[in-house]
Amino acid sequence: MLSTSKRDVLTVIRFLFTTSSSFIRNAGFRIPLPATFTTKCSTLCLNEPEEECIEDSELSVVSSNHRNISPLQVLRIWGCDDDEISKLFTRRPALQRANVAQLEFKLSLLKPLGITSSDLVKIINCRPRFFSCRIHLVLDERINYFMEFLGSKEVLRRVIIRNPSLMLYDLDDKIKPAIESYKELGFSQQDLVAMLISRPTLIPRTNFNEEKFGYIQKTGVARESKMFKYVATLIGVSRMETIQEKLGNLEKFGFSEEEIWHLCGKCPVLLTLSVEKVQRNMTFVIASMKLPAHSVFKHPFLLLLNLETQLKPRADLVKRVLEMRLKPLVKEVNIFTALRMSEKRFLKVYVMCHPQDIADELMELYEKSKNMKRLAEKSKKFIRKGFPF
Repeated sequence: MLSTSKRDVLTVIRFLFTTSSSFIRNAGFRIPLPATFTTKCSTLCLNEPEEECIEDSELSVVSSNHRNISPLQVLRIWGCDDDEISKLFTRRPALQRANVAQLEFKLSLLKPLGITSSDLVKIINCRPRFFSCRIHLVLDERINYFMEFLGSKEVLRRVIIRNPSLMLYDLDDKIKPAIESYKELGFSQQDLVAMLISRPTLIPRTNFNEEKFGYIQKTGVARESKMFKYVATLIGVSRMETIQEKLGNLEKFGFSEEEIWHLCGKCPVLLTLSVEKVQRNMTFVIASMKLPAHSVFKHPFLLLLNLETQLKPRADLVKRVLEMRLKPLVKEVNIFTALRMSEKRFLKVYVMCHPQDIADELMELYEKSKNMKRLAEKSKKFIRKGFPF
């Protein structure tokens, strides 16, 4: 038990503390909070591990009027319907336990950019941890730069939806250097805007060096060519080790480095293909279609086609038509033309032009060849689940 004198002292201290606190609040002063408390209040989700939380000194204290509002209600007020909220919570469950003050603040930053509720679903689907990041830091400067660069708020909205991380990249260390690199290569403002929309990872992945500039020259594509921006961009965003791996893969089929780069100059999208896809298509072209490896120089699309649903089924059907000594609807049509036809056109030229019984036989062969992929995918799923055959 405390003595009477000690209790009197504590009473006086409490009175002074209460009086001084009330005076400070009325005068408009703020009492600085401990750093640990500020950190806890500034996180998006109070139940997440501390290393996943982001400090936000501007929103360190949750006002009392937010205590009875849930994140669900905040999203509804902002404009999301129940279906959109369900999608948001499914993709990012932590939003259900979000700090309401922070959530309202960060949502308020998106409205002036023209971001709608459906856009928000796309953003979270693309970057689930978007609201866990400090999107407000230097946001005005970054937005002003993009508005001037892109030319309109609508284009900025589209770019942000495609890559929400644009609101997070460092302006001086990441965004401006990447843009300047392409300007030095001769990219126009219009070209850069188009490439930024089509390739959301253009800014974070761009990295040029002398070796990459040499690769661009080896493609033989002139800067005035419309193809140049695609060649330069794909090389710019590719890692050196990835480029070397893809070069080595094609060299195994007898191509020289010079031939490979000229091929990439004709069809830049080849740089986006995986090593496995190129190997499988090249093997089929050489082993099954009996074509020379260098035929891909004249017909690069042979490497782009889906092997299971287009390349193999159509090659098998054309081969069967020739074996049956049948004539296609169009005279002197070759395999390369057949592979590039639309599905409707291909079936009309090679299947539907024959008598019904023969057409049924050819169609059965074609469907069976296309279904091989579906069967293979089902088998893989059974194996992963542990089902015995």
